Amino acid sequence: MKKSLIIACDGEAASGKSTGAKFIAKKYNLLLINSGLLYRYASKLVLEHKPKKIIPFLKQKLKNIKYKKISSINLHTQKIDNHVGTLSKIKNVRIIMKKIQKKMIKNNIRVCLEGRDIASAILKRNPKYDIAFYFKCNLKVASKRRWKDLKKKVPLDEVMSSLKLRTRMDKNRKHNPLTKVKDAYLIRSDTITKKQMFLKMSKIIDKYQNSKK
Repeated sequence: MKKSLIIACDGEAASGKSTGAKFIAKKYNLLLINSGLLYRYASKLVLEHKPKKIIPFLKQKLKNIKYKKISSINLHTQKIDNHVGTLSKIKNVRIIMKKIQKKMIKNNIRVCLEGRDIASAILKRNPKYDIAFYFKCNLKVASKRRWKDLKKKVPLDEVMSSLKLRTRMDKNRKHNPLTKVKDAYLIRSDTITKKQMFLKMSKIIDKYQNSKK
């Protein structure tokens, strides 16, 4: 029988949390859910359809959402970047997304969930995370990272302004703001290499699993 392992990965925009979460999910055979993609997909739908009433529209459109489907869509565009922060501030949108994520992890005891309010809200209880990571990255490094993701099609200064605004909105929003929970392990992805980051995360997880034997 597989042992339960629930990991929360939170962090600022382009802080390396997706890279870290993907590695951990693959290494420890965990279901990976990127909550940012859910919000980005919702943002794409709103931008395309321009509904008069966003909440009823999203409830209907996301009712039978399949994570595998949205994970295959390119949702990292500057247009979505500029819109998703505003959308994610809406309380009822966050309620919809919380229900979707809870439903996705309901029948899985081995999960790595990535986003901005995972440890502080989604996995705060029922179920609660076993390990929480919080990713942080210097704005210049994060901007270059996202700029490359966008294949340098958008000016670097525009990407930097967008990331700066997104992080400020995430940290200052009224409902479930981005915050580092007390027991989260800090991962500074701008001061270590990917290999060092993976090694640090692995050591923390291995230590936790060994303590449960």
